[in-house]
Amino acid sequence: MRTAPLASFAALVVAGVTALTAPAASAGPSDPWVYSWGNNASGQLGNGSTTNALTPGQVLGLARQDVKSISTGGLQTNTNSFTVALLKNGTVKSWGNSQYGQLGNGTTTTATAAQSVPGSVAGLTGVRAVDAGCYHGVALRNGRVWTWGRNDNGQLGNGQPFPTTGNPPAELTAANVPAEVQSLDHVKAIAAGCTFTMALREDGTVWTWGYNAAGQLGNGTNTRANTPQKVEGLSDVEAIDAGHGHAVAVTKDHKVMAWGYNAHGELGVDSLVNSNKPVEVKHLTSVARIFAGPYNTFALLADGTVKAWGWNDKGQLGENTFTDRTTPHLAPALAGAREISPGSKHTLAVLEDQSVIALGSNDQGQLGNGTTTDSPLPVTALPPGSGAVHVAGGTTTSVSFAY
Repeated sequence: MRTAPLASFAALVVAGVTALTAPAASAGPSDPWVYSWGNNASGQLGNGSTTNALTPGQVLGLARQDVKSISTGGLQTNTNSFTVALLKNGTVKSWGNSQYGQLGNGTTTTATAAQSVPGSVAGLTGVRAVDAGCYHGVALRNGRVWTWGRNDNGQLGNGQPFPTTGNPPAELTAANVPAEVQSLDHVKAIAAGCTFTMALREDGTVWTWGYNAAGQLGNGTNTRANTPQKVEGLSDVEAIDAGHGHAVAVTKDHKVMAWGYNAHGELGVDSLVNSNKPVEVKHLTSVARIFAGPYNTFALLADGTVKAWGWNDKGQLGENTFTDRTTPHLAPALAGAREISPGSKHTLAVLEDQSVIALGSNDQGQLGNGTTTDSPLPVTALPPGSGAVHVAGGTTTSVSFAY
């Protein structure tokens, strides 16, 4: 799920843990490709197959220099996963499964069918940002939000009535091409949770819509909404991000606010109680960027250190333990990261030397070191000088991208 940078800083402090040596793809500064690895049951790696990849391999037809951002949707062991990529020319590519129209190309497929190479999302140009939820896509264009895919909980924000009797198939409420969210403008950032959506307006207010059982809409209720609702008591926001069922926001004074699902401590407030209103994350100062995982959160600080909290059953928080954290703890394994991307149960980071490290669960090869062995310490997926400057882990899926 997508976050926006808050501030730049000249240098990052590298300290604590050195990445373990491990087999990795041979890549150099001249290598032009976007790389992907991990689970590929839906063709979400974009390599022309539906076979898992234990080491980084090429996404077909995508040159690194052309890609601005990548986001992957779906669920951990599901065959409905998909990927969206925003190109620097403002167009959007997608690939993977489209049972609910989540590829945005005007088609739907069966649950097992897959488009394993990138194709164009219909009618989108001039796009500034994209993100992927579990089964829906979101784009930001000319200050307006465009959505497509599954809509059973109002996550498209188009006012369509919720399914009522008989629990009709989600396909009946889906949209297979992007459509504009009519009631929202002057938007500067977006984020997609699993079944909810967020938008940050230029005036610093945050708006949400979709599923709300855990309070992830932040409006003081637990009632889902099919049109944008203002998050009350929150202003001067600079950046947003969304996990599976929780949301985070960073204010101009670098405070981190969070709300929604909290069973693993992902709100960082020293409790396991959900909150349907924003609460301030404890023990954080000088936050430069924020990254929400499915059930955890990472903060990159201005001095280059990283703090993390929430779910840690596979060691994905980067502190070489398997203990969930209800408040931010130092993550020495991620110190010096240029960018962090939490996956389902793994975490990716790209360092200043353009190496890509990964840690946590590896059952689908998502660490990229040629094995399926979990590791709470970082392993090397791509070596220094790889040319990679960005990473993307599937927030609710076991996939990894570097570009």
